[in-house]
Amino acid sequence: MDESNHWYGHSQILGAYCGIAQGGPPRIQGFVQHGWNYLHGFPPNDKWCSPGYPRFIWSDVLRRRGWSMGRRGHYLIGAPWIYLLATEPELGSVPEGEREGTIWYPFHGWEKSAVHGDHARLAAEIREVETGPVTVCLYWLEYGDAAVRRAYASAGFRVISHGHRGSRWDGKGGDFLRGQLTELRRHRRVASNRLGSALFYGASVGCDIAVYGDPMQFEDERPEYGGTARRMRLWPDLHGVRVDRELAHEVARRELGFEYQAGPEELRRLFGWRKARCA
Repeated sequence: MDESNHWYGHSQILGAYCGIAQGGPPRIQGFVQHGWNYLHGFPPNDKWCSPGYPRFIWSDVLRRRGWSMGRRGHYLIGAPWIYLLATEPELGSVPEGEREGTIWYPFHGWEKSAVHGDHARLAAEIREVETGPVTVCLYWLEYGDAAVRRAYASAGFRVISHGHRGSRWDGKGGDFLRGQLTELRRHRRVASNRLGSALFYGASVGCDIAVYGDPMQFEDERPEYGGTARRMRLWPDLHGVRVDRELAHEVARRELGFEYQAGPEELRRLFGWRKARCA
């Protein structure tokens, strides 16, 4: 099983949905898309996925885009997020009137590529825009940087992290999405300086969304994605400090692939889990 299939607890969520017995899910025979992506569901580098193995993607637009770029073997299953909602529909739920404030996700780097931007300036802009309490959720790399944490904490914000994304071997990240769902359902709004997974997750569970502030940049951002200009061109109505709730919910369901949710038996067959023990 590729390590990325474990990131954010995806394999555990899919295993639980399929009724796999305790001890963890067996190998997925292929690659599960691990985050929202506006290219073809995976990084531009073809070395990311071994040739000949299926790629399990979230939405049909990614399948069509991949096909146009010569990629084959895509299977539409929707995002692991929708299987978490199906398995634990009430996780983190609070009465609608008790949701308050904004959870803000600054764009983050990863182990092999840092992000450059002014966190103090972004924190100041957040203070100007948001009217209620603010929770800033940092990726574990940025959370480990005391200066970045301080930029938001000094602005009076609650600063958290959902933790490491994890792998099959280190035992981390299994509750990443569960914790994220719990936090999103406590907040009225979710915002970021770039359109991304967290915004669509939030919109799918009733949050208003917003996209504003310096989008920041990877030090080696790949030109295939098209940058901020392409995101603005494709989703102009999803940018700004106020976004139509119904539109955001509709787009979120499409981008997360709710209509492609597979049944447990179908997933077991696609992943090569037919012989796995059920709970």
